[in-house]
Amino acid sequence: MIRSRTIRLGRLAAAGAAAAFVLATGANAQKLYKWTDDKGVVHYTDKAPDPGRGGTVLDKQGRQVSRIDAANTPDQARAKEAAEEKQREASKDAELEARRNRALLSSYTTESEIDLARARAAGTVETQIQAAQAYLSQLQKRKKDIDARKARYTDKPVPPQLEAESASVDAEFTKNRDLVAQKQRELAAVNARYESDKERWRELKGQDAATPGSGRTQAASPAPSATAKK
Repeated sequence: MIRSRTIRLGRLAAAGAAAAFVLATGANAQKLYKWTDDKGVVHYTDKAPDPGRGGTVLDKQGRQVSRIDAANTPDQARAKEAAEEKQREASKDAELEARRNRALLSSYTTESEIDLARARAAGTVETQIQAAQAYLSQLQKRKKDIDARKARYTDKPVPPQLEAESASVDAEFTKNRDLVAQKQRELAAVNARYESDKERWRELKGQDAATPGSGRTQAASPAPSATAKK
């Protein structure tokens, strides 16, 4: 087996150093490796550098054949994985955005269609809000009636049945009051979503109109008026 030898370079030319290494190791050397240590000293050996150090594979004339990439440190490996994960997330977000844009353009041909869709979606939520508010009004009347009945028992305990009814109405009132608040937030979200869709639709239509070969044709210029014959 060939014993590993190293030539350390000062100002010696690379080709001359490689040739000197071949002479030193003999014609049986199959591969030459060039690598640099931590002090910046260049080495030529017949064994590959350590995995954590990169290098170059040379032929017997000292010409580069291929490169050897240094293995990543644990910190470098984690950083690489984090960067790759970030890139995957960015690609995923871009694909979702492109899909949303295609769906937006295929769903609406005019702004009025977006407004109509928003009116329908908002109308559904508004109807639910009105129904819940009407029920709250009924519960408020029941609550007022129960409180009046409870007020009659000034000198004796309120019957358990009346207390239970009062607690039930209070719970139902709180539940529907929260439902109204939830639906009002939902209504605001619906309006904001459709407004965002309209703005994005405008942007996409503007880009489409400005793109050559998009299939859109500009309005023909009016023909010059004929000169009256004298």
